[in-house]
Amino acid sequence: MQLLVSPSSIAEARHSTAADIIDVKKPSEGSLGANFPWVIREIKEFAKKPVSAAIGDFDYRPGGASLAAYGAACAGADYVKIGLAFEGAEEANDVIDAVVKAVKDEFPKKFVVIAAYSDYERMHSISPFDMAPIAAECGADFAMIDTGIKDRQSTFAFMNEDLLRAFTEKNKKLGLGTALAGALKFEDIDALKRINPEIIGVRGMVCGGDRNATVREDLIKTALAMIR
Repeated sequence: MQLLVSPSSIAEARHSTAADIIDVKKPSEGSLGANFPWVIREIKEFAKKPVSAAIGDFDYRPGGASLAAYGAACAGADYVKIGLAFEGAEEANDVIDAVVKAVKDEFPKKFVVIAAYSDYERMHSISPFDMAPIAAECGADFAMIDTGIKDRQSTFAFMNEDLLRAFTEKNKKLGLGTALAGALKFEDIDALKRINPEIIGVRGMVCGGDRNATVREDLIKTALAMIR
């Protein structure tokens, strides 16, 4: 299980290099808010670690999503991550297929991460369980669960350990990796180890509990020690 940490700036990223994966996003623009391509590029240059980049919580805009995905890949992201903030299997297929083509046609070794939300009912968006087989069919690499509305409620507030384990096991059968995120806390780590996704994504956990605070290197190291 790898630890992905989401700094919000280049300065924070310099304190995040102990993480397994550095995730570039802009929390002020949403759960999976996109940062600038030059920020991705600079972090990639000094991080010496895999870099993930969120491209946004998208409504049904396959063209815009594919262009954003291509831009993130060109800027240096090893993982390109999109959130599906809309309903409908056919619509999800269109967006996922466009994003996968945009990345994989030119960068076949890069990873595409498709995120749906644990709080999908209040988001009025597609269920993670409905999203995952579409992601697999389109050639994505990871299916992810995050929280869409950032009000400090954890993914575990909307999906219990059994559901998250079922999601992870389903993904393995589909040939997908699993990433779990969404206001995860240190006290969730034991359950996460039992669920055993490939990646857990955190920000608030390593900011002292407040995602609007600053990433702390000591808390990243604490999380890594607990995961290992």
